[in-house]
Amino acid sequence: MDGTLTAIGLIIGLTDMGLNYCGTGCVARNSVESRLSFSGGSVLFDENDIGEELYLRYEFGTAFGPFQPAIGVSATSNGDYWAGAGAVWTTHFPGDDVFIQFHVMPGLYAQGDGPDLGHEMQIRSGVEIGYEANNGWRWGLSYDHRSNAELSSVNPGVETLQLRLSIPLD
Repeated sequence: MDGTLTAIGLIIGLTDMGLNYCGTGCVARNSVESRLSFSGGSVLFDENDIGEELYLRYEFGTAFGPFQPAIGVSATSNGDYWAGAGAVWTTHFPGDDVFIQFHVMPGLYAQGDGPDLGHEMQIRSGVEIGYEANNGWRWGLSYDHRSNAELSSVNPGVETLQLRLSIPLD
């Protein structure tokens, strides 16, 4: 997987911004629900399961147009760590129960016993699809990719496949 998830997320988010937000200011500040998300699942390297990852993410209660700032940290069973900041874009399908969310979050990677990803800077991009209950709790399946965007000649990347629980804080 290359930067495809990043490109898809940006195209969809920018299209949404142009269609639904530019009448009042394309990146105007607006209030949204802040959330704390917990997820865990498999880390994949060269299509092989090489361990597990726990991931914690906070989505701020303010968005700029359709883009909501977020920060996250993760740790793997191999002793690898990642921390980053970026944005998420979320939309609901008709009926408001099912949602899809894209995220792009540049961050720093500290290698433990996991793979050499070629650079300390790693961009995490991904997609989540899930269900939002009436109380605002979300359960989802998330897939993301991390790589250094060719900042280094070594750029193998890793993927994660996780189950996520997201709790509203407002």
